[in-house]
Amino acid sequence: MSLAAAPSGLDANNLSPSLSELLALRFDAWVWLPLILVGGWYFVAFARSRKTSPNAWPIWRAVLFGLALICTVIVTQSQAITLTLNSMALYMGRLMVLAELVPPLAVLGMPRHLKISRESALGRVLSVILDPWVVLALWVAILIFWNIPAGFNASIVTNTAGALLPGLYLLGGLLVWSVILRPLPSIQGRSLGNRGWFGLLSGLPMMAVAAVWLYSPKVLYTPYVSALCLWNLTPLQNQSISGWIMMLAGLPGMAVALVQLMGWLIELADSGTQTPPPPTA
Repeated sequence: MSLAAAPSGLDANNLSPSLSELLALRFDAWVWLPLILVGGWYFVAFARSRKTSPNAWPIWRAVLFGLALICTVIVTQSQAITLTLNSMALYMGRLMVLAELVPPLAVLGMPRHLKISRESALGRVLSVILDPWVVLALWVAILIFWNIPAGFNASIVTNTAGALLPGLYLLGGLLVWSVILRPLPSIQGRSLGNRGWFGLLSGLPMMAVAAVWLYSPKVLYTPYVSALCLWNLTPLQNQSISGWIMMLAGLPGMAVALVQLMGWLIELADSGTQTPPPPTA
């Protein structure tokens, strides 16, 4: 999944590709095979569950999970990945789909009848991995390191970093949305208020990076300083549009966090106004 590879199936001199040209699929076995395995495992388990307990695993959850897989294929296996050097905005749009669209679809697609004991080995591992402070530290590290000039430049010009960054954004997004949406309540004991505060804190670094891109008077990343950009945009316009893309992509998570905080405050208000039950005889 090299982001800096020469275009395949696209005219290198065409700086105004059509949507169909951008979305034309390619084949990378290292990406397709894991997605096929994950999708196969999920839908086999879904079919078995529907036979034994039709109401335990709603169809809409399978639809959302399927959409998550489709979006992942589109942003990681389309010809758009060959044009990274010509459009920072296109590159950032792909990363934001992996970080802010695919994860909530996948997490909402998980069945809620799965019970994992906190005392089991898997439960202990997941309780650490899904701890909000651990997730927040990892997410901030991904955002800060890969968006400073040295890290971002490396993600553009090196094949290893170019393939690693989309995976890190996907992993970070899955962890963040798993904390926010709490798909495993048996091992995730955080209250609505805690999850709301976490959502706000996890969204701030991305908003800060987006603001820097929006208001910077110069191009911050070396590969784009003199790049020939798609659709006759200048490198600075590309960077500003990337800022808007990142900011808009972070708004749904912030909105969910605010709703959770409002729900938590309402719970606090209700608990303080309820009349205590009469003493038992």
